Amino acid sequence: MSNVTEFILLGLTQNPELQRLFFVVCLLTYVTTLAGNTLISVTIFASPALGSPMYFFLSCLSIVEGFYSSSIAPKMIFDLISEKGTISFSGCLAQLFAEHFFAAAEIILLVAMAYDRYVAICKPLHYATVMNHPVCGFLVGAAVVLGFIHGGIQIVVMVQLPFCGPNIIDHFMCDLMPLLELACTDTHTLGPLVAANSGALCSLTFAVLVASYVVILSSLRGHSSQGRHKALSTCASHVTVIILFFVPCSYLYLRPVTSLPTDKAVTVFCTLVTPLLNPLIYTLRNEEVRRVMQKLWASSRP
Repeated sequence: MSNVTEFILLGLTQNPELQRLFFVVCLLTYVTTLAGNTLISVTIFASPALGSPMYFFLSCLSIVEGFYSSSIAPKMIFDLISEKGTISFSGCLAQLFAEHFFAAAEIILLVAMAYDRYVAICKPLHYATVMNHPVCGFLVGAAVVLGFIHGGIQIVVMVQLPFCGPNIIDHFMCDLMPLLELACTDTHTLGPLVAANSGALCSLTFAVLVASYVVILSSLRGHSSQGRHKALSTCASHVTVIILFFVPCSYLYLRPVTSLPTDKAVTVFCTLVTPLLNPLIYTLRNEEVRRVMQKLWASSRP
């Protein structure tokens, strides 16, 4: 049973000058993140030329990125200009669920994108048959369901923990590590199990993705130089996004239950920087997406 009705979030910093600076930087970054991911989704959905499964997954990834960032960034930005950052107990659990729901869904989508590239490069003659619309829909649905299950596990564990006194979180959001430290019970056994839920998801998925791209790259030896270049360009974008996502994820969850001073900076990177970079990575390295964007921009001008 919990006696705590709200938590106090200390935020990014207690320095007023830095708070104002971070407010401007974070707000601009968040708005740009939403605009970039929305632009990619709209471009793909509006253009028949980008109707392949790869772009369908990319549009879904952009939508998830926007929601993931929105589950954390608005509260963080608002608290930078408010006198006291507080969040209700139920609001804290809702943020925890949303964060892990969208993060897990993104992980499954990255796996689906790797599988799509594997079939396209290693089984090109079977691509249209294997990656049909029902299969793509199933993979996206699996991302939603597994994300819901992963987020639900965090909530089921947290609602059973007693929070009886300290309610100050030295962070700008509710997450596993800070909440476990505030629980009025021994979490030495529970903590690693809860962290392993996220840590195992990161590490196992990262290992599967690395193995899949090793297989893909090894199969390119039999392709033409033009085919290798195109495949490498596409895979390079995917691998870059995977590294940007899984390295911070592994740092945050593949360790003992304790908060570190660098956690805030790493979480800001996951929340704002990675969702901002992903649209840039995919569009700047993809000539087809850039060409479609230019056509849509030209057609929209009077």
